[in-house]
Amino acid sequence: MTPGQPWPFGAHWDGSGINFAAFSEHAEAIEIAVFDAGGATELKRLRLPSRSGDVWHGRLDGAAPGLVYALYAHGPWQPDQGHRFDAAKPLLDPCAREIVGDLTSGLKARVTHDVVEWFDDRPPATPLSHSVIYEMHVKGFSKLNPLLPETVRGTYAGLAHPASIAHLKRLGITAVNLLPVHHHLDEERLVRMGLTNYWGYNTIGFFAPDPCLSSTPNDGTATRAEFRAMVRALHTAGIEVILDVVYNHTAETDVNGPTLSFRGLDNASYYRLPAAAKDDYVNDTGCGNTVNVSHPRVLQLVMDSLRYWVEAMHVDGFRFDLATVLGRGDAGFDRRAAFFAAVAQDPVLSRVKLIAEPWDIGPGGYQVGEFPTGWVEWNDKFRDDMRSFWTRHPSSRGAFARRLCASSDLYQTRGRAPAESLNYVISHDGFTLRDLVSYNARHNEANGESNRDGTANNLSFNCGAEGETSDADVIALRARLARAVLATTLLAQGTPMLSAGDELGHTQDGNNNPYCQDSPLTWIAWEQADDALIDFTARVIALRDSLRPFGDAWYGATDLSWFGRDGAPLPEAAWSDANDRVLGCVSGGLLLVVNADPRDAAIVLPAGAWECLLDSTHATGHGGWHAGGGAALPLPAASLMMLRQRV
Repeated sequence: MTPGQPWPFGAHWDGSGINFAAFSEHAEAIEIAVFDAGGATELKRLRLPSRSGDVWHGRLDGAAPGLVYALYAHGPWQPDQGHRFDAAKPLLDPCAREIVGDLTSGLKARVTHDVVEWFDDRPPATPLSHSVIYEMHVKGFSKLNPLLPETVRGTYAGLAHPASIAHLKRLGITAVNLLPVHHHLDEERLVRMGLTNYWGYNTIGFFAPDPCLSSTPNDGTATRAEFRAMVRALHTAGIEVILDVVYNHTAETDVNGPTLSFRGLDNASYYRLPAAAKDDYVNDTGCGNTVNVSHPRVLQLVMDSLRYWVEAMHVDGFRFDLATVLGRGDAGFDRRAAFFAAVAQDPVLSRVKLIAEPWDIGPGGYQVGEFPTGWVEWNDKFRDDMRSFWTRHPSSRGAFARRLCASSDLYQTRGRAPAESLNYVISHDGFTLRDLVSYNARHNEANGESNRDGTANNLSFNCGAEGETSDADVIALRARLARAVLATTLLAQGTPMLSAGDELGHTQDGNNNPYCQDSPLTWIAWEQADDALIDFTARVIALRDSLRPFGDAWYGATDLSWFGRDGAPLPEAAWSDANDRVLGCVSGGLLLVVNADPRDAAIVLPAGAWECLLDSTHATGHGGWHAGGGAALPLPAASLMMLRQRV
């Protein structure tokens, strides 16, 4: 080996050799072990000859792409000081573009050098205010779709298939939000139970696409090419690609977890450790450890990873799991933390969509509304208030109106744009929409935790029967509620997000935490799809796109007015009345009326002649003509209508 360069991190081929660079502030030496092509047999071990500050580096002359290697880090074993070096353990390079092996055989990295031709690929760059996001699992989305060849079902290629894209275009989706596609590992506990981490929130490789989602899982080069082809196909259709990324913890878990990479390279730098107990881990994530993004080199790793996915893979944005962790320092969460500052000034990352899950389980972890300007946040206040309003839990018209108009109580005071509220009622984490109106309680027995996992606070309503039923009245009520919830989510001011399968009636049999269920329970059952519900969803999205019912204006619209069932403005006390859920709203020539009461009602229309554009009591949303101003419009229970003033 020759000295090489301290940058870039990882292993990179320069045309005649490979340069290695690895960060470790506390190591005493780092070695490179070279393996055979399969990663089974060690061929040679070489010490990195140079150290520049906290970066160890060296260049292996004559080495070429395809080389398989692992790192060995020498240093003190002093857990009470936070150091867990063990020179006998092979370690995965945190910057690996391709990962070889598994927990049993050991994880190694393969050096890559892809020759990529993007042709005329361009990001759709859909304005946030015009975005409709579709959260999905790559495998679950297409695994059971009979319109796809079996060889590509459940893969990146399956998502790129014309039949998959046709469905997204039929709906009017502008962006897919993919559950984690970074290389992940299954927790040992799940393996012992014969389960897997299906969702993938257990990352070990921030640069490597997960091969289990590829139609060529044993070929890393083909996997990356397949991922890029998927992105290109979606872009051609005008659909953006947003990745769910997990930089808050790693698959090394707690003190009893495996030493795979970060822990063995520099435990005290990569992870947040309690000041008074450095032999343990701060667990703000609930997953055993917390990545220390406040450390400059760890921050650099995360930034390099994000830029890689934008520049080398052409993705259009990120949804950050447990994003509060990214803004944590010794004093807690800070919206001016180094991570947010680094992203804001970065010429690559500052132009992509950035979505936060704005909470973790640590002290002060709930930060909805507190992220920097320009960030979009999952708005769980929208989720809970809209669920409560429609599913007969304690609620009010005031709560409904606030969420319908982009949650000004959360975002307006800090000058946040309405589109920065990501409005959702259903996500991967919880009941599906069909289950929300079919179950009063979770049914997670299949997860092997005696039905203790998953939230018990679902704010759901089974409509009179728990689970599947043949009762026609219950089935009809469930259908009306599902359509009302979909319409509310899609028409509200803010950025709407749908969970894949809700538009066609997907059920998970009441399991509200199927993170470990890689089976038909979580795979969308296309052959049982409710085609009318798909049409309804598409109709609502088209109306949103063409009419902009609440516009793109910021808070304080002067043409917005509210009224009750008698057509008169609501008195102040009525906004908090939990016993009346009939409400009307007029804005820009559009009229939205809702009845979330358990009984049919009527509402007096404002002056003018009104044309019904959307009627949620109809299976596909089509409505007829209604009388002019002053007439009482019948509003069945659990219904929503949108009307336009006729000229």
